[in-house]
Amino acid sequence: MLHVCSLSKLSETVAKSGAKSVVTLINVEMEVPTPKGVDPSRHLFLGFNDIVDPVEGLTPASEEHIERLLQFVRSWDRKSPLVVHCWAGISRSTAGAYTTACALNPDADEYRLAAVLRQRAPSATPNARIVAMADKLLNRNGRMIDAIRAIGRGERAFEGTPFVMPLE
Repeated sequence: MLHVCSLSKLSETVAKSGAKSVVTLINVEMEVPTPKGVDPSRHLFLGFNDIVDPVEGLTPASEEHIERLLQFVRSWDRKSPLVVHCWAGISRSTAGAYTTACALNPDADEYRLAAVLRQRAPSATPNARIVAMADKLLNRNGRMIDAIRAIGRGERAFEGTPFVMPLE
């Protein structure tokens, strides 16, 4: 199972789910300790800001970040849950979860996965930069981008509610 949450809900989500793998998508300067019960080798920290276009002084997501995310989720044995989180649980983490679902299900329909994401997370507004790079790296030919555009911006929220993203 794939769980998605904000930083403030990380420890609780890991404890309740029994997750043994964690992906942190957060600003470079944020220190996020590996949650209790997770081996540090199964905690991927990718530091970048939640921006779509480069802004001076901020770090945008890069293809290297997305390649590392893909490598990590493909190495996940799926015996115990994986948690993907960001600061608010709305943009970077939902893009990471959508990327994970597409990567682990190469024949899955991108629009169906995006619709499931919207159903599970009404506030989800996946980071378009992450989605675009994942689309390219997964050879989805723009379908991931179009599917996320089709679900539109999520409901306004300060913080997303933790949710489970089905992988099949």
